[in-house]
Amino acid sequence: MLLDKDIKEQLAQYLQMMEGDVLLKVSAGEDKVSGDMLGLIDELATMSSNIKVEHTQLKRTPSFSVNRIGEDTGITFAGIPLGHEFTSLVLALLQVSGRAPKAEQKVIDQIKNLEGEHHFETYVSLSCTKCPEVVQALNMMSVLNPHITHSMIDGAAFKEEAKDIMAVPSIFLNGKPFADGLMSVEQILSMLGSGPDASDFADKDPFDVLVVGGGPAGSSAAIYAARKGIRTGMVADRIGGQVLDTAGIENFISVKYTEGPKFAANLEEHGKVYDIDVMNLQNAKHLEKKDDGIEIELENGAVLKSKTVILSTGARWRNIGVPGEAEFKNKGVAYCPHCDGPLFEGKDVAVIGGGNSGVEAAIDLAGIVQHVTVLEFSPELKADSVLQDRLHSLPNVTVVTNAQTTEITGTNSVNGITYIDRETKSEHHIELAGVFVQIGLVPNTEWLGDAVERNKFGEIITDERGATNVPGVFAAGDCTNSPYKQIIISMGSGATASLGAFDYLVRH
Repeated sequence: MLLDKDIKEQLAQYLQMMEGDVLLKVSAGEDKVSGDMLGLIDELATMSSNIKVEHTQLKRTPSFSVNRIGEDTGITFAGIPLGHEFTSLVLALLQVSGRAPKAEQKVIDQIKNLEGEHHFETYVSLSCTKCPEVVQALNMMSVLNPHITHSMIDGAAFKEEAKDIMAVPSIFLNGKPFADGLMSVEQILSMLGSGPDASDFADKDPFDVLVVGGGPAGSSAAIYAARKGIRTGMVADRIGGQVLDTAGIENFISVKYTEGPKFAANLEEHGKVYDIDVMNLQNAKHLEKKDDGIEIELENGAVLKSKTVILSTGARWRNIGVPGEAEFKNKGVAYCPHCDGPLFEGKDVAVIGGGNSGVEAAIDLAGIVQHVTVLEFSPELKADSVLQDRLHSLPNVTVVTNAQTTEITGTNSVNGITYIDRETKSEHHIELAGVFVQIGLVPNTEWLGDAVERNKFGEIITDERGATNVPGVFAAGDCTNSPYKQIIISMGSGATASLGAFDYLVRH
C-alpha cells in the first residue's frame, strides 16, 4: 500500500469531484517500480468508479497515461508521481475528467490558440519543490489543446535516460532542450511567442503607486497600497520572486512549515483580492524622475508612469565567477540542493560556501550523495554552531577552509573543481560530479544605474520609511541595505515602504 490512511481520505474527497470517466493506459514490466506503480493505480481504481484501467505498451515502461474515454489526452507519467508530484496526478485526473482548470480566461484562450504540434517532456525529481508547477502547467496545456502533449519523467526511475540531466525541472520540446528551472504557464506561453508585448501596456493611466517586483516585499507593498484605495500597479518578472526557489520555510511566524512555491501562490491569491494591476513576466529597464512623476521603462519598450514607485526587485544567488561556472550551469553546477541533490545520488559533490546556507546544503546532500566537500574561503566556517556540530558528525563530509575556488572543470558536464589553499598557496584538484554554489545573494539593481543611491554592494539605501534619495521613490526587501535578508523582514519593509509612499502622496 503506497498511500497512507490520511492521504487516502484526502484523495477520496478529491476523486468525488471528478466529472466524468478517465482511462489510465498502463505500461508495466516486471521491475519493482512497475510493481509499485501498478499498486498505486489499483488503489486509485478501487477508490473511484470513474477511473478505468487498460494495459498497453507506451513509449516508456513503467508509465501510464491519463485519458478521456475514446481520446488520448496527451498526459503521461513515467515513473510514480508521488512525493511533490502527487498533486500533479490528482489535478490531471480532475482536469481530464472534465473539471475546468483554475486559470484566467486570457491564459486559457492563449493555450487554445497555440498552433503547431508541441510535445513536451519534463525530467523531474520527486523531492523537487519547483517541478510540480511546471508539470501541472504543461499538463493543463495538454488538456486544453489537442496538439499539445506532456510526459513527466522521474529521473530516479529512468536513470540511464536521465544520466545527463543535472538540474530539474528540465523541459524538452519536440525532442530538443526547451528550458530549465521553475516556470509558470505564463512564462511557457511567452517562450512560445504568446506572451504580452508593449502594446498591452499602452495608454495606461498614471498610477499612484507602482511596485517593481513581485516577491514578498513587492506583494506586501502592493496589498498595503491597494487597501488605501489608491491606483496601484505591480510589475514583476515572476510573482513570488526568489521565494519560488525556496524549499522549506519554518521561520515565518504563525506558520509552522510551508514551501516556497506554496507560499508564493498564497501571495498571488491574496493580491487578487484587491484592485492591483499586475503586469507579470516584465522586467524594468530604466527609472527616470520627471516633474510630473516617475517613469519606469520596461524591457519590452513600454513606459509606465506613476506618482510614486516602490522598488522591490529582490536578489539572486551570487555567482563565484570562475571558469566553468557558467559553462556547466545545469550540467553539474547547481544552486538548489533540495531540487537537484537527488540527481547526484551516489556521486561526489562539493558545496562552495560555509555560511548557514552552505552548511545546510552539505547536511542535506550528505544523506543522498557519496561524499560532500565543503569549500570555505575564510579560515573558518561561518554557520551557526549547531549546524557546524551536525556537519562535523557526518562521516561522508570533508571541510576545507582557506580555499579559493579557481575553476570548475569538465567536458560535457562537471568532472572536478580546482582550488588554491590561501595559506600554503598550493593548488588542489578534486574529482567530482557536481558543485553547489551557496555564497550569498546579489541585489537585482544593476538596471537602476545612478538613478537612485546604492551602496558598494549594489543595495538601495533607504531610510526608516523606506524612502530613497529620490523624492517619491521607495524601496523594500532584499534589494535594499537591510542587514537581514528574511521573508518576514521583507514583507514588513514592503508594508513600511507602502505606508511611506502613501504619506508622500498625502503631503505632495
